[in-house]
Amino acid sequence: MCQNCKKPYYITTAIAYTSGKPHIGNTYEAVLADSIARYKRAKGYDVFFQTGTDEHGQKIELKAAEAQVTPKEFVDQISGEIKTIWDLMDTSYDKFIRTTDEYHEKQVQKIFKKLYDQGDIYKGYYEGLYCTPCESFFTESQLVDGKCPDCGREVQPAKEEAYFFKMSKYADRLIEHINQHPEFIQPVARKNEMMNNFLLPGLQDLCVSRTSFTWGIPVSFDPKHVTYVWLDALTNYITGIGYDCDGDSTEQFNKFWPADLHLIGKDIIRFHTIYWPIFLMALDLPLPKQIFGHPWLLQGDGKMSKSKGNVLYADTLVDFFGVDAVRYFVLHEMPFDNDGVISWELMVERMNSDLANILGNLVNRTISMTNKYFGGTVTNTGVSQPVDDDLKATVLEAVKKADEKMDKLRVADAITEIFNIFRRSNKYIDETAPWTLAKDEANKDRLAQVLYNLTEAITIGASLLESFMPRTSEKILAQLNTEKRQLDEMNEFGKYPSGNQVTEKPEILFARMDMKEVMEKVEAMNAACAAEDQPEEELNVIDIEAKPEITYDDFAKLQFQVGEIIACEEVPKSKKLLCSKVRVGSQVKQIVSGIKAHYTPEQMVGKKVMVVVNLKPAKLAGVLSEGMLLCAEDAEGNLSLMTPEKDMPAGAEIC
Repeated sequence: MCQNCKKPYYITTAIAYTSGKPHIGNTYEAVLADSIARYKRAKGYDVFFQTGTDEHGQKIELKAAEAQVTPKEFVDQISGEIKTIWDLMDTSYDKFIRTTDEYHEKQVQKIFKKLYDQGDIYKGYYEGLYCTPCESFFTESQLVDGKCPDCGREVQPAKEEAYFFKMSKYADRLIEHINQHPEFIQPVARKNEMMNNFLLPGLQDLCVSRTSFTWGIPVSFDPKHVTYVWLDALTNYITGIGYDCDGDSTEQFNKFWPADLHLIGKDIIRFHTIYWPIFLMALDLPLPKQIFGHPWLLQGDGKMSKSKGNVLYADTLVDFFGVDAVRYFVLHEMPFDNDGVISWELMVERMNSDLANILGNLVNRTISMTNKYFGGTVTNTGVSQPVDDDLKATVLEAVKKADEKMDKLRVADAITEIFNIFRRSNKYIDETAPWTLAKDEANKDRLAQVLYNLTEAITIGASLLESFMPRTSEKILAQLNTEKRQLDEMNEFGKYPSGNQVTEKPEILFARMDMKEVMEKVEAMNAACAAEDQPEEELNVIDIEAKPEITYDDFAKLQFQVGEIIACEEVPKSKKLLCSKVRVGSQVKQIVSGIKAHYTPEQMVGKKVMVVVNLKPAKLAGVLSEGMLLCAEDAEGNLSLMTPEKDMPAGAEIC
């Protein structure tokens, strides 16, 4: 098919944040997008697959300072590391964009100015609760148990001059678009969440600039402001293919926009399905055709966390299992709309059962029998029996079903359909018993046909497998001495060239692994990593991210006193909150704290605690809180109330 005749297909991943090395859960998204891009190419589409890195923001500025390098030096290193991992995993991206690219930065400045000039952006002051890791402001009502609704971390009061985008101006138009295009947000549960939790209750104007840090794209007409991360990061989807807001966009942009698919993690669905479409509406650009918020890939013992020591990285897994085995696992184990689980034990189990036994053993047996009985020559003799019909029907049906699943982005289900070809082929070997046929010369043509049918089935299965396990597909087809079968050529069974010669020495595709040996190596590796991270003198310490320095005057505004808890009860319908009555001097304050997992109400009563008493009262889960109890938190998230060393009277000043 000529290139100009192909239908364009533009797919993107979220750009990876350059705060650190991506774990296997982050890497999953790039592999998932790659499998879809490869499959679309196989269907004859002119695919453009874009990924990249998000490199601005306060968190980057802080991490660079900790590392004693400039922010640009920091992101250069991390972006390079991310790109190396994407390459290791055979992701066939066409563009790796960085938000520090000169073209992107210039376009972001022009976009900001355009939106300001047309009245969509205005200047004001922002006062709210800010989550530094998420770089997001929240209202009190949006918090969950007083913490960031996205990451669960503490938020801090913040006030600064800022520019705002008038989100409400476009909200009704976006609601109408979502209602008229049910395929726009997938899975459906994500769409319902966005509509019910954000759009229908009413949108607040969005802060789109910051002045409290400098590592960002300056606002061209007010350079003390830098562009807020989401207006910067989201526009990569159009700047990466040549958008120019002055009307001088490239042919590539005109060809590929609107995007066919934005593939993102479910945790950033709000930014992509609310902020991004509204930005596009303001720029008078068509909206992407579909946004898919995929689930998370979790460790067997919960969400990956460095403090838990359970973070898995793609390059580590590749060292143990190989690239395609890791690709198979992360793609096959992820349901369409529920979180998937990854663990060393599951990886070994899949390696042995699916890859070594079902696939590898099938290919090896088929080639070995062809060499043993026919000197490696595969011949279509036409000696058919009814058992052949079921094999052929299963193979051709699997092709159709895999295609249907991929059209619905059900990648794991598509892989299952492909492996049904290999499972059915193994069963076919048991049914036809080639070793028995070989004992009688009269069955020679029948034996040849059995091996031909197996070779043909494997050829089709391996060709389908290329989108998901490209190296394995290539190895199988090379051993069968044939080329990848195109999708439009898989509508009939029997196209493998009769008389073709398979390899003399089949390669073992996947070797079985001993669970005990693997786990011993894992334990040794974890112990070595822990030793590297451990200081020479073993200290029971925790390092946390430094907050900006404050003056003595700032500190003096806080009032700390000793309090005595005289009553305590659980907050109804809350999993985390306790409500305490705390005597501070002659007053009794009501304080709500997220410590239910660590203390019972009975344990709280009678304790002398340290209290911040002059916080502005706020409601948590509908209950008024008039201060804060001070706690210490360890690396596992365990909390301990801070109590005075000596018995001090309630109300004593902490100074």
